[in-house]
Amino acid sequence: MVELSLRCPQDRVEDVSDALQALDAQSVSVEDADALTDAEQALFGEPGMVPTTIGWRHSTIKALFADDAAARDAARILGAQDFFADCTVDGIAPLAQQDWVRLTQSQFEPVAIEPDFWIVPTWHQPPAQASHVIRLDPGLAFGTGTHPTTRMCLQWIARNRGADALGRVLDYGCGSGILAIAAAMFGATAADALDIDPAAVTSARDNAQANGVRIACGLPDQASGQYQTVLANILATPLKVLAPLLCARVAPGGSLVLSGILERQADELTQAYAPHAALQVSASQEGWILMTARL
Repeated sequence: MVELSLRCPQDRVEDVSDALQALDAQSVSVEDADALTDAEQALFGEPGMVPTTIGWRHSTIKALFADDAAARDAARILGAQDFFADCTVDGIAPLAQQDWVRLTQSQFEPVAIEPDFWIVPTWHQPPAQASHVIRLDPGLAFGTGTHPTTRMCLQWIARNRGADALGRVLDYGCGSGILAIAAAMFGATAADALDIDPAAVTSARDNAQANGVRIACGLPDQASGQYQTVLANILATPLKVLAPLLCARVAPGGSLVLSGILERQADELTQAYAPHAALQVSASQEGWILMTARL
């Protein structure tokens, strides 16, 4: 593989990227040419915030080609186009061979939830102190235990372990199914993992089977009756919309556990749930909070 590296102003990025794809580039990536300098520019803020700009002032475009000749032909053809004005070719170089599977796996280490509770990818051995282990690899569905929102939910489950505390559990918006799996592992009498995304339902079912626990997986309309514990790790806006539905699923004396909420969103969630439940902040990590209520 050979990498062609280009530098372009913001208004030329789309045309150059489209041209590279038409010239049979095997991949095209765009990054801030001023990254790691004083001129570096952030495009995205917190979740839900609209980007202030659609691109960087100057971008580095990297395209991969099968061989050196294809990369040089692409650079020559681009150089003759009017839209390539103000763009430059930064270099053409062979791309070092990489074991991409090993490189990807190296980014995911075992995650400690509690001293005795760990999330461990299948290519790692569990730590000696881990008496409760969920085997989970990165996949199509959200929830590997690395994000603070998932981690706080898992900690709540581990600290409220046992059939008396957890009872029948609903994991609403289950993603990978990690919360329902943890609940089943820590003594829930039953656990339903529901999601609007069929791929997440399949992922949750496969992950439960891989971990040797039984959970019921399906779409949201498969929820039935009330639950002693209702968990929802989504985001603040859908959580506000779902307030009546989620609270109606909690049995009297049961627990509502919500995550995916930024610290600055605590008041609006409290107000949204006030007609149904008295939410309180139970945990905080890295700017995210866990909110709970006993109904």
